[in-house]
Amino acid sequence: MNKSHETIAAPITPHRRGEPHAHGRAPSDSGLQLDALGEADSGHITREPASSDASQAADDTSLAMVHLAAVGLKKSYRKGPVEVPVLRGLDLVVAQGEFLAVIGQSGSGKSTLLHLLGTLDGPDEGEIYFDQRRIDNLPSTQRDRLRNERFGMIFQFYHLLPELSTLENVLAPLMIGQSTWGFLKNRRKHVATATELLELVGLGHRLKHTPRELSGGEMQRAAIARALITRPALLLADEPTGNLDHATGLEIMKLLHSLNRQENLTIVMVTHDQALAEQADRVVRLADGRVEGQTAE
Repeated sequence: MNKSHETIAAPITPHRRGEPHAHGRAPSDSGLQLDALGEADSGHITREPASSDASQAADDTSLAMVHLAAVGLKKSYRKGPVEVPVLRGLDLVVAQGEFLAVIGQSGSGKSTLLHLLGTLDGPDEGEIYFDQRRIDNLPSTQRDRLRNERFGMIFQFYHLLPELSTLENVLAPLMIGQSTWGFLKNRRKHVATATELLELVGLGHRLKHTPRELSGGEMQRAAIARALITRPALLLADEPTGNLDHATGLEIMKLLHSLNRQENLTIVMVTHDQALAEQADRVVRLADGRVEGQTAE
């Protein structure tokens, strides 16, 4: 994939209530909001001309902080003859290095939103931008590579391959993303990286164990290591503690916090647990297919 990014000239401006964190992240009671959006073309969002050099510089700084943006997302599903709207023009901005939690009632569209942000599905209307480049309209091969190289994904049900060892499961994204020769040529380096990640998540003693030999918490830790093997810039987590007991869930949250702080890893996490969500830098609630507080069209 061509890694060069298109420039978005856009009024996507993070607004912060209160002092910023040292890492440039918003405190938990702040909101990143979308200003009045300009008209979007196939690859750019337009921005009103700046009134001065100073305001232009401020706009450029604000834009550089935006890592992920969703603009006017709409998504519906069909249930027989009935069309069920899930997202109704949702807007969302995520800052570089932010840990964002998304909560809402069952059926509010949390997982749908995460799948759209991760390009696993496409919106009926609206646009998604990552690192100032529109991604929802990329060809499927480029979306596949984006997920393989820039995004890490964690799911509630782990999705580990049962026939592979823990180490092999973590290596799987590298096996998929490279040619056979390319992987084998760098196999020693890849194994060292995977081993280091498994040690980081506390599974250095489980390298050769298969998923059925691991506990639920260990499987989720293995899934986190797998999500990090390509050194992604963005981690999307769908109910990462949903199948775990409370104590193990807290351990997983502690691990995610550590990765967020130490690696400046941007995390978007969907959860139904208010207490866990409040540990994130910022919490947004979905209601009526939009971020709560967002003005309806």
